[in-house]
Amino acid sequence: MSASLNYKSFSKEQQTMDNLEKQLICPICLEMFTKPVVILPCQHNLCRKCASDIFQASNPYLPTRGGTTVASGGRFRCPSCRHEVVLDRHGIYGLQRNLLVENIIDIYKQESTRPEKKSDQPRCEEHEEERINIYCLNCEVPTCSLCKIFGAHKDCQVAPLTHVFQRQKSELSDGIAVLVGSNDRVQGVISQLEDTCKTIEIGFEEPPLQGQAAASGSGNGADSEPARHVFSFSWLNSLNE
Repeated sequence: MSASLNYKSFSKEQQTMDNLEKQLICPICLEMFTKPVVILPCQHNLCRKCASDIFQASNPYLPTRGGTTVASGGRFRCPSCRHEVVLDRHGIYGLQRNLLVENIIDIYKQESTRPEKKSDQPRCEEHEEERINIYCLNCEVPTCSLCKIFGAHKDCQVAPLTHVFQRQKSELSDGIAVLVGSNDRVQGVISQLEDTCKTIEIGFEEPPLQGQAAASGSGNGADSEPARHVFSFSWLNSLNE
């Protein structure tokens, strides 16, 4: 139960990181924001380089130097909401940097490059510092020693978790073996039934023997019935075994 909770917690944490990454994607380059990040008046964010590219595309006749527009003023539309952004005499460099987003990007990259923690022995949900090492036989759940001493399972019978695991594993293996054996017997019965059906079909397809009526003299009618009409039902006994 605790292991399942740990997995759900890890899955939820991974989902949170994925959602955070989506919020850190630039709508122009479709990559994670590259610093410096500028915030537009509509509160959307862009890489400064991407904002410069949009501004140049919207104002193709403004003079540029080294790929950067050198003229003051100008306007372009936000790629996310189409809000018109009016620049002052500083141009793109007049847009305010979003230091908060830049810090979040740094933290995200640190968390992403951090090596994953090795899965440790599951911990008790009630006592986070205690490892789950016993199994409550009454409640049929794994638990920790503190839960047995003065917790929810203090009046229950417990056993070492490893012993219960080995016992349940053996029971499961025995059950699988029984199922496999039963399946083999069922397959054998099915094969016998198929053979019987083929025999019946062949018997009905064969033409009647000439002179069969004459050969079957009086008093021998029941005993001279063709062998093909005699069926063996020994397979019924195998079902009861």
